[in-house]
Amino acid sequence: MVFRLSITSRNCLERDSEGGYTLVALLALMTVLALFALAAAPNIRQQAQREREIETIFRGEEVADAIRIYYSYQVTQKNLRADQALPTSIDQLLEGVPFGTKKIQILRPSAARNPLSDSGDWSLVRPHSSQLADFQRSVMLFAGNVRPPTNDTQLKAVEQLMAPPVLPTLGISSEGLSSSSDENSSGPFIGVSTRSKNNSIINYYGIDRHDGWVFTPLFR
Repeated sequence: MVFRLSITSRNCLERDSEGGYTLVALLALMTVLALFALAAAPNIRQQAQREREIETIFRGEEVADAIRIYYSYQVTQKNLRADQALPTSIDQLLEGVPFGTKKIQILRPSAARNPLSDSGDWSLVRPHSSQLADFQRSVMLFAGNVRPPTNDTQLKAVEQLMAPPVLPTLGISSEGLSSSSDENSSGPFIGVSTRSKNNSIINYYGIDRHDGWVFTPLFR
């Protein structure tokens, strides 16, 4: 017996065959796209971290400037000096400083948040602390073993009281310096830092670890 396929049956087989080829092509395309996405993932993560670091530096510099303004007010209006004129909490910076019957904002609420911290909190850097001394060494190394001057005249007068001079590093890498925080102690602070111990993409004053970054009005 000879069986012949009807035209309808042949059309069905052709459509099934075309559908199979389309499915294979689609799977191949999805595989290629997945490989491209996998290859691009590290670059995407790196770019996201870079953006967080840029924002952290921007906000940290804002906090440093707020400390400078707060200190200036305490010196000129309340005649306080050195540690007594420094803030003791971020909230004091957020409250601003009096100007007549009003208060001037010296720190944006968003700058009070640390992008590299899960909690959003800054670590407070105390004057005379080992963390500040380590940062000073790193800054000196970055500047060719020259201690950058503090430009604010009021802070410059007490700079050596808040950050006693340290010996030049003579080429010692900042990576080997301790970046331990003195945040457990209470009292005034002269800068802020982040608790993240990750290596950074951006070098801040030549420092390539997040917890080594200190944002302070000193040495600038």
